Amino acid sequence: MGLSNLGIFHTVVGIIAIIAALASYVKHGKINLASKSGNTYLVGTIITSVTALGLSKHGGFNPGHVLSLLVLVLVVGAFVLHRRKTGNNKARYFEQFFLSFSFFLSMIPTVNETLTRVPLSAPLANGPTDPLIGKTLLVILILFIAGSIYQYRQQKKINKGA
Repeated sequence: MGLSNLGIFHTVVGIIAIIAALASYVKHGKINLASKSGNTYLVGTIITSVTALGLSKHGGFNPGHVLSLLVLVLVVGAFVLHRRKTGNNKARYFEQFFLSFSFFLSMIPTVNETLTRVPLSAPLANGPTDPLIGKTLLVILILFIAGSIYQYRQQKKINKGA
């Protein structure tokens, strides 16, 4: 696979963060920072975003690094909003959107790297422009949009009850 020690660490922590996010989505319908799985996603995503800055297939600063910085800003912003619980129900909308969007953005390099490396003997995709990667990301985009609408509606119900 040609991964450095940093790349292996980055990948393992990233997989843990993705599993934690999915567990939180299943259990809470959102990435819930008040839960262990939500916190695992937060910490894992911060570590993954920071370690991604030390990785580069082609050398130098690249669009993947920009994506990592954006994901980092989103999860830190969500954390700050989460800490501001005192009666600010509108902050919950942004908190959930930031977390969901960070997850969606994290899937872009995840899908690309996975499909161009697995299986080792004959990867499923040839590169970032492979149609399989585009179709997979389209499905993830549709899930992100549907999930964001669902989360918005759920938060609206909570706000009405408050």
